[in-house]
Amino acid sequence: MKLPFRLLAIDIDGTLLNSQFAISATDLAALRRVHEIGIELLLCTGRRHTFAMPISRQLGFDNWLCSSNGAVTRSSTGESFHRELLPADVARQFCEHMKEFRGGTVLTFDKETKGALVVERTDELAESVARWLETNAAFIDHVVPIENCLTTDPLQAMICGTIERMQHVEKVLATFPLLSELTVLKTQYDYRDLCLLDFLRRDCSKGHALERWANHRGIPASEIMAIGDNYNDVEMLELAGYPVIMANASADLKQNGWMETSSNDESGVAAALEQVLGSALLGEKVPVDA
Repeated sequence: MKLPFRLLAIDIDGTLLNSQFAISATDLAALRRVHEIGIELLLCTGRRHTFAMPISRQLGFDNWLCSSNGAVTRSSTGESFHRELLPADVARQFCEHMKEFRGGTVLTFDKETKGALVVERTDELAESVARWLETNAAFIDHVVPIENCLTTDPLQAMICGTIERMQHVEKVLATFPLLSELTVLKTQYDYRDLCLLDFLRRDCSKGHALERWANHRGIPASEIMAIGDNYNDVEMLELAGYPVIMANASADLKQNGWMETSSNDESGVAAALEQVLGSALLGEKVPVDA
């Protein structure tokens, strides 16, 4: 039986993970069934590779991950396919231009040791992403000034804060002389009053990474299904022949004509897969969450 799509690209936070940061039993069973029938899975996330691996392992099968919003494509077994770095000189000038926001700034490097994440201070981060700071404590290094860590090219820079604070960040960013050298990707959670802006090398995004991987695998865009919930998923959704937006996404993201599924707290991933593939292809009914 010919399947409608051969590659499933799926976001993690706000999509695969529910509001308790867990994969529902329903979604997990659906993804395992999709793997069984021969559909390839690519996890596409703003998380760095190491931080995304605990989610990957829960799936129970080897898979590929597009991490750091498209900067790294690497398998769950450690095989690397592609990596894009932000030039250190651009990152240095960026940090200087955005110096008033250093309490919420993080530089990410492609390593799995302390120094993978570098901050100058954490006062604004502690207010916005305290759980993230705690989870990643072993990988965070403090460098003052933060530019001193830029002896090698980072994967990306990130600034986060309240939505109002980040609106000010965007105004200051608009005057950055090297803005054309960056890709700026936004992730926003209105219910948490949290906004993150990721700054990557020009033409680096989930969409670019997905297209590169699909071309490598010989899969046309028409045979890709993508599921996401946020602004950093837009290019990925625009590429896919079967784009799906979560019910918990912002209202303006639901105006693009994409298929809408239920929320991440209602196993929206499984619901979307059943709608596109049909319950027969998913086999026996997936379990209902307790």
